[in-house]
Amino acid sequence: MNSATPASNAQSTPPLGLVAGEGELPRLVAAGARRAGRPIAIVALRGYARSSLRELADSFCWRGVARLGAWIRVLRRAGCREVIMVGRVRKSAMFAGPRWLQWLQYLPDLTSIRVWYLHARDKRNDSLLRAVADEMQRKGLTLIDSTRYCPEALAEQGVLAGGQPSKRVLDDADFAWPLAKQIGALDIGQALAVKEREIIAVEAIEGTDALIERAGALCPAGGWTLVKVAKPDQDMRFDVPTIGPTTIENLHRHKAAGLVIEAGKTIVLEREKTLRLADRLRIVLIGRTTPPAV
Repeated sequence: MNSATPASNAQSTPPLGLVAGEGELPRLVAAGARRAGRPIAIVALRGYARSSLRELADSFCWRGVARLGAWIRVLRRAGCREVIMVGRVRKSAMFAGPRWLQWLQYLPDLTSIRVWYLHARDKRNDSLLRAVADEMQRKGLTLIDSTRYCPEALAEQGVLAGGQPSKRVLDDADFAWPLAKQIGALDIGQALAVKEREIIAVEAIEGTDALIERAGALCPAGGWTLVKVAKPDQDMRFDVPTIGPTTIENLHRHKAAGLVIEAGKTIVLEREKTLRLADRLRIVLIGRTTPPAV
């Protein structure tokens, strides 16, 4: 057992299951769980997760992204009752070729096939992930709030970095916010790019980084703002909006003026580094909330 977990807690507390995708977020969650005295069983998604997660795990294994049945068996054998599922999985790769080629590449197990074709009413993120959560629940595994062990990473309200926002950034944010909420409600995406009250680009399956690149190509003069929000009925178990240093670097590279995120429902990875970078690159970063309906 990893010595970071107190023996008494390890004996009395069931391990937390962690299904880990790409990026820094799985490590943030795992480190928070360990600080809370929780032993951890990690299922690392092959081709996505970082091998360095092994050092935070009491048990660790690699499994394919389309091997849901295998995830469940591993986590149940480890004694898990609660599971957190975090980290990017580039869903666009699943549509990059003919279906037969995808089957050969991912080799889905029977549980994944059943969820994909029978239980998910469509292939949007929330539909798929809720079907996954339901399948886990049927097998005795409860998918829980992905921010439970890293609440300090959630953005607070106000100007977070980058200096005083211009009137244009504030006006564009006011204009784009309800529109971003609408695309979130439809489970299309979580972000859009706006300039002078004109929508430049809308996020869909490609993800935020690709959206930023596309917005920069469409608006080479720069000065645009990215607005990234949670869905109106955001399920905090999965697909929570997330930004980090790479987001700020990409915004700077493509001449954005500002980034507006939802306070309390957006994860800021490597927080100090992200805020320092936004200050240095003069990308205004604002956390705000949805005003109550009148």
